[in-house]
Order: sequence, then structure tokens, then C-alpha cells
Amino acid sequence: MTYTRQPLADCVPELVATARGDQKATLVITGGKLVNVCSGEILDGMSVAVQGGRIAYVGKDVSHTIGEGTQVIDAAGRYIAPGLIDGHCHIESTQLTVTEFARAVLPLGTTGGFFDAHEIANVFGLKGIKLMLDEMRGTPLAAYMQVASCVPSAGAEFETTGASIGPEEVAEAYTWGEDVIALGEVMNFPGVVYGDEKMIGEIQATLRAGRYVDGHFTWPASDWRLPVYAAAGVTGDHECVTAEDVIERVRLGMYAKMRRGSAWHDVAKTITAHTEHGLDPRRMMLVTDDRSSESLRDEGHMDFVVRHAISQGVKPVTAFQMATINTAERFGVARDIGSITPGSCADIILLDGNLADVHVVMTIAAGVVVAENGNMTAELSPYTYPDEVLASVHLQQPPVPADFVIHAPIEEGVLATRVIQVIENHVETGELIMSLPVAGSELVVQDGLCKIAVLERHKGTGNKSVGVVQGIGFREPAAIAMTVAHDSHNVLVIGNDNGLMAQAAAAVAEAQGGVAVITAAGTTLFPLAIAGLMSAEPFEIAAAQSAAISKALYDAGCALNYAFMTLSLLALAVIPALRISDKGLVRISPEEGIQLVPLFVS
Repeated sequence: MTYTRQPLADCVPELVATARGDQKATLVITGGKLVNVCSGEILDGMSVAVQGGRIAYVGKDVSHTIGEGTQVIDAAGRYIAPGLIDGHCHIESTQLTVTEFARAVLPLGTTGGFFDAHEIANVFGLKGIKLMLDEMRGTPLAAYMQVASCVPSAGAEFETTGASIGPEEVAEAYTWGEDVIALGEVMNFPGVVYGDEKMIGEIQATLRAGRYVDGHFTWPASDWRLPVYAAAGVTGDHECVTAEDVIERVRLGMYAKMRRGSAWHDVAKTITAHTEHGLDPRRMMLVTDDRSSESLRDEGHMDFVVRHAISQGVKPVTAFQMATINTAERFGVARDIGSITPGSCADIILLDGNLADVHVVMTIAAGVVVAENGNMTAELSPYTYPDEVLASVHLQQPPVPADFVIHAPIEEGVLATRVIQVIENHVETGELIMSLPVAGSELVVQDGLCKIAVLERHKGTGNKSVGVVQGIGFREPAAIAMTVAHDSHNVLVIGNDNGLMAQAAAAVAEAQGGVAVITAAGTTLFPLAIAGLMSAEPFEIAAAQSAAISKALYDAGCALNYAFMTLSLLALAVIPALRISDKGLVRISPEEGIQLVPLFVS
């Protein structure tokens, strides 16, 4: 089946005729409690009439729209709410294709989202974005694409990517259709603040096309440069980790996105901008950013985030607004999605029990019932990716244990060494200076520390860097390697044994992408054949394989919450404080911006 979303202008004659009763509705929902996100009310005894993919009539009595061919659904007093919308999501981070992502989230009540495909863009550039856009258009989702702004995220001097995107590419992407709606998170915020030609050019191309600019500002909310960033036209930002972050962004006219990913637990603190500080919530949005297939299966998607916000003291109707109408208004598409109002797209969910439970029992997308009682009822056609996308790992040579030796400038003694500190459930890391021993001109990494390495995999350059990381927790010889290594997605390897690190890196290279954990117990492999980022398997299999990686890490002593998600960000060169790329250690600070720093501190 094909799912079409026609422009409102093309639907007006049929919608008006249906609202009058002269043309009969294709679908009607009767007798429910309407969650009106426009007025902030719960309205009893309401019904909704749908014509094709849009809502024709909302009221107490829609009997005049019912005909012989009308599908009638009795809500039986259940809640009728607009489908949930994710205001910032990287589908690649779910390890699923767009089609399988849709299969996973539609039964949970997510009917649309604003998707930033900068993961595949770092591997295949505009070609990768276009492939995902084409696949999106074949699903029932109200899916909007954002053009990746930072490919590479920090600049070619800091990391090697498989492609690059600049102002010309950004402008080209907007010619693909109105569903290419915004510039994805502008992670190179220092570049914007200090007038980098490429970043300013991308923003200008976006504004000239009448699109929106999304942000990513990780300096403190009190930093004087936040208003500078906003002056560039950035009107939304998901890097909010405190109430102050939310407050300052909203005061500047930005939309503050509050994130509850698999491993980024920011809602509890950020939501207090509303619940404790009393800020108007209309410019606050709930988003996921990154959620793995495993957490989609075990926790949920936007339903989970809304439920979590309610548990933090947000009124249920307000939480629904943060995941529907607020998001639609942020991107200028509230005429189409985000509410149950005449003329809007018929993206509707039915909920059982208390509204705070967010228990979705039916999902209607574009006027079609696509899921009931947690299961898809609609069949989605698979999408075929080209062979090039299935062969994206190009190491210069097979990994060997010697690749992970850290050579020291002295033969014996102690060296002050920069160490990446992992912080559980947070995207940021710490920078530690630790005195580590040297023996035989090699740095000795022990006492709970691990080595961390990045091998360039796009162009076969042979680029490689090795550093030290704290907070992994391995209790035995172990290693993990992955081609999901935000944002350049080279091969990231972490371990406490050079031989196992080489084996793990070789395993993901041989699989043409994925995650491998190797211990004395054996190898656990999660193949990610599509660009080294996404599984070619159905959602259920991918989720099980993701869970197997989590278990293998836990059994080896790594007890971090959704550890893989946290570890995959250790190469992200634009988030404070210390990261690693194929070109070395990268430090991010408010004083000095982004810079390469040596492993050893003189």
C-alpha cells in the first residue's frame, strides 16, 4: 500500500463536502475523550470524521458524515489524541532502516518526526540523505528531513569523514521537496559564533529557502555567546541539560528541546524550567535524539518520553502539547500535523486507561489504521539500498595488536596523560590528567582504565589514534569495536587487551559494519550492513542483537546504562570536554573552542 499526504489545498473540496455531509467520510471515530492540544482541554463525548488522509469534522455528532462505506471506530470513552511527533531524532541511531523504525514506533503512537540524517551523511553525503528521504516517503509517517549541517562535525582538520556538505549541497537538498524542512543541528557552534564562512553560508542557504535552523550549543547557558548564536537564525536547540539552559533559550525566542534518549536522561532536570520556575511551556518540546532498537523495544519511543515528563510533574495535556502541537509550530507545519482539528492530517491515536499512562491501543496515520494493540496492522514494503551502501568499511590494512600500542617519549617512568572520563547517562565527557606508568617505552594502561582508538574507515588513509578512557568498567580482558562512532563513524575500538581490540576491529571490518564485543567467552556481533550504521534485519531481530551486545558488555563488567549508546559518542568531536578522532584527541572548551591536544601533558 502507498501512503500519500496530499497538500491541504488539493483536499479542500472533499473536506468541505464531507463536513457538510454531502460526501461521506472514509473513517469516523465516535464517542471519545478528545485531547485538545490547541486549547489544553479534555473534551468528553467527541467524534472525528476523516476524508482520505485529513480530518474533515470534529464535534459531538458526526452522524451526518457516516455513509455505507465509512469505517466506524467506536472509541468507547477512550482518549483520542494527536499522533506523537519526535522533534529531533536520528533514525540511524536506532540501528534500523526507516521502514523498520516506522514498524517499531507506529504501534507506540509516533506518527511523525523531524529526522536529522547526519549519521549516514557523514558516510555518503547527500546521496545518503536522499536514500533515507526516499525510504521515508514510502512509510505512513509524517516524516520531515533535515539537511546535515556539520559534515564533518568539527572540520576536516579534526576528523576524516566519508563525505562533506557545504552551502551548495544544503541549497540543493531544499530543491527535493517541502518535506526537506530544516538545517540539522549546527554542532559547529563556535564556527557560527566566530563567522566561519561554511557554517554561515549553510545557514543563509537555509533561510533563503524559507526553512528552519536547528541548534546544538553546549557552552553554559550563561555564556554571552548564546545570543550571538541565536542572532544567526538558530531557533531550536536540543543540547539542554539544566533548567537554566531551557530558560535562556526560551527567553531568546528559541524552542528548547528536552531530550530523553536511551542514555541521555535530560528531561528530569530540564523540565523544571516549567514545573518549578513556571516558564510558559509553549516553546518546550520533548524529543528522543538517540534511542536504540533495544530501548524502543523495552521502553518505547515518544510515548515513553511523554510518560516520563508526566511523572516529573507535568500536566498530561501539557506533556502531549510538548510532543505534538509545540513541535509542529516550531517547524511551521501546525496546519498539517500536531492537532486533531479540521483540515489537519488524520494522524490520531487512541489511548486506554489514564491519560498519564500513555497506553496507545490504536494508531491512525494519514487516515489509515496502521497499528492496534501494540502490533502493526499495515504492511510496509521493504526498501532496497544499493550495493555501495552495503560495503562502506575501507581500512587500509587488517588491524593487528601493534596498532593499539601507545608509544611513550620516555623509556621508563611516569607521564601526565589526558584521559577521557565517561559520564553515565550524559553526552558530555570529562578531561582527566592522570599520572600513568611507562615501561619499555610503552604507556601502561591498567587499574580499570582502557585504551580507546579510532581507525579511519572511509578512504583507507590509515589514519589512527590511540588514547585512554576511564569509566568503562571491564573486569576481565575485553574489547568492543563499532562503526557507529558519532559523527564521523570511523571504527571506534575500546578495550584493555591489544589482541582482543585487534580482533574486534577486524570482526566489524569483515562484517562491513557493526558492533563486536570479544571476551574469553567468545564474540558477540551485531552486523550493521547499511552504511555501517543500520541493520538489514527486521526490528525484532535488530533489537535482540542490540540487547546481546548490552549483555556481553555487562557480563564483562561494563554496567553503564545502554552502554553502547554512551560509548558510541566518545568520538563526537563537538561535545565537551575531551573526545578522540582518527587525528587525535579533541578538546572542546568555552575559552578555546575546538582544538587538537596531545595525549601527554608537558
